[in-house]
Amino acid sequence: MSSHTETIFNDVVSGNRNGVEAGVREALQQGVAPEAILAEALVPAMDEVGRRFEACQYFVSEMLTSARAMKAGLAVLKPVLVRDPAVRPQRVVLGTVRGDMHDIGKSLVGMMLEGAGLEVLDLGTDVGPARFVEAVHELRPAIVGLSALLTTTMPQMKATLQALEEANLRAGVRVIVGGAPVTDAFAQAIGADGYAQDASRAVALVRRLMPS
Repeated sequence: MSSHTETIFNDVVSGNRNGVEAGVREALQQGVAPEAILAEALVPAMDEVGRRFEACQYFVSEMLTSARAMKAGLAVLKPVLVRDPAVRPQRVVLGTVRGDMHDIGKSLVGMMLEGAGLEVLDLGTDVGPARFVEAVHELRPAIVGLSALLTTTMPQMKATLQALEEANLRAGVRVIVGGAPVTDAFAQAIGADGYAQDASRAVALVRRLMPS
């Protein structure tokens, strides 16, 4: 890790958004490869934030602050990030299910996944089964993440899985679920591929489920 990437790493972990933006710009100006900034600073920094959260050293507010700092740096980096056009990053589609307008948890998961180097397409809140089907058909993600914070909207997760099945798309995508009232037992009961109780574990779950 160079001094530039180490500074960016530390600023992400501490949630210093302005420092991350400035650090990424300076690193680019000094000739640090954008891929190195992503792989040596942004991704490992969010891994460290997740580790601290799981160790109860960080709370949701601190994890969200770090994720926003990381996203600010990523916004600077993306326009110059050179990728092999034949190899696109793995794609994840996220959405809060129909009838539910809660957004913070899902957005945090999305930012953490972007920090892990994945392409995230967030459909927003109050997303019906048909919209998820449309997104899977058009975007061909590897994973779909369904979020619900109300017990009354949890049945929409099962409805979404059924809609994907009826559209003959279920076999080609992994579906994970999460949210305060959601449990692993519920995920298994509706036929989801996985459950994560928080954003840090969601990143680990997505990595585990991603096709090699």
